[in-house]
Amino acid sequence: MKNIIILWLAILSLVLLPAWAAAETVPLKDRLYDNYGLDLAGFAETRWGGRLVDDSQEKDLSLGEARLQLDLSRDFDTFIVEFKGDLLADAVMEEVTGDVRDLSIFFSPTDSMDVKMGRMVSTWGTGDLLFINDMFPKDWQSFFIGRDDEYLKQASNVIRTGIFIKDYSLDLVYTPLFQGSEYIMGERLSYFNPAAGAIVGRDMIMEDSAPNRYFSDAEIAGRLSSRFGGVEAALYGYSGFWQEPAGMDADNGKASYPRLNVWGASARTPLFGGIGNVEAGYYDSIHDENGANPMVKPSEVRFMAGFERELARELTAGFQYYLEVIDNYDNYTGTVPEGMAARDEYRQMLSLRLTKLLMNQNLTLSLFVYYSPSDEDGYVRPKISYKITDNWLLDGGFNLFWGEEEYTFWGMFQNNTNGFAGLRYSF
Repeated sequence: MKNIIILWLAILSLVLLPAWAAAETVPLKDRLYDNYGLDLAGFAETRWGGRLVDDSQEKDLSLGEARLQLDLSRDFDTFIVEFKGDLLADAVMEEVTGDVRDLSIFFSPTDSMDVKMGRMVSTWGTGDLLFINDMFPKDWQSFFIGRDDEYLKQASNVIRTGIFIKDYSLDLVYTPLFQGSEYIMGERLSYFNPAAGAIVGRDMIMEDSAPNRYFSDAEIAGRLSSRFGGVEAALYGYSGFWQEPAGMDADNGKASYPRLNVWGASARTPLFGGIGNVEAGYYDSIHDENGANPMVKPSEVRFMAGFERELARELTAGFQYYLEVIDNYDNYTGTVPEGMAARDEYRQMLSLRLTKLLMNQNLTLSLFVYYSPSDEDGYVRPKISYKITDNWLLDGGFNLFWGEEEYTFWGMFQNNTNGFAGLRYSF
């Protein structure tokens, strides 16, 4: 019965909400601005998706939802207040939930300082769907089932400060309580569980023990950036925890989030008629004991280099090379339990993005590919979107996973291969 109600809500969002929006939101937006100085925007959408591969561990329906988002802001001259919130009816999980993606206040106490406090999405770095120094929470589960790319980035409660001194910018982000990424735990997408030695799903949902003490379990991230001629360069630092479970709590047997420091740098510059970028970071897994602690993920060096340029009229291509190197690899391999596959010392990955605009840029064709020659696995995401009118957008695509082994990063998700489609009305 509950599932039927949620499906009905999805139909309601598809038919009634856009009809109401078309008739009411323009005068409503004008009244809100004229009377209260409020800017209103948002959308109503429905999205559906299903598995293309049999998976006894999960439901055949991978995505079925109705979503309403409201975006409100008010400029009070000396400060700006913003709100962005979603109401979601989810037929797969059979629940109705709310999510605040932005509830913040922005102000400038001096000419050389900006402050934003509250709940918001944070991001930095130079990679295209590859993140090294961006240690802010992600939601790969949303991405892998076909939600809009916006939902790859999760919101968190932070204090963000920008300090500007001549040609330099210093950004500091303080999170009083750690918030990790939304990871694949089995409730919606299947994954490889090393303890079980097999791909599992709803029959073995991963449990974790997350840091939960305000201020004691805080995170702080910093970026110092500047421009040197045509080169944009930045240094990064982070002190906190692994964003996804990277250890095991021996006391309760649950997955844990060990402490982590990250130090890195990036650069971006015009190159060969396009844009080139490099980024690197050292992941210092504080409690890995130089790779000899089997309960904690070892320290790593991560590096990537990318290049993007227009190949032809309204056809853009981007290529990236990514490398992970396990520090103290010999110590790490000595701790791997018998019968469990050890990670390669060097994990390489290539990515390719192609984007083509057609029909006066109303039709967008895109393709994103990850391929790991070291793991012999990959992920392909073709997508098409068509702007029917200024308000209506129709899109769809596929999440295609493959791998030679079921324990590699992309190989473990091969049973989650799916197709998806969505229809959105924006106002």
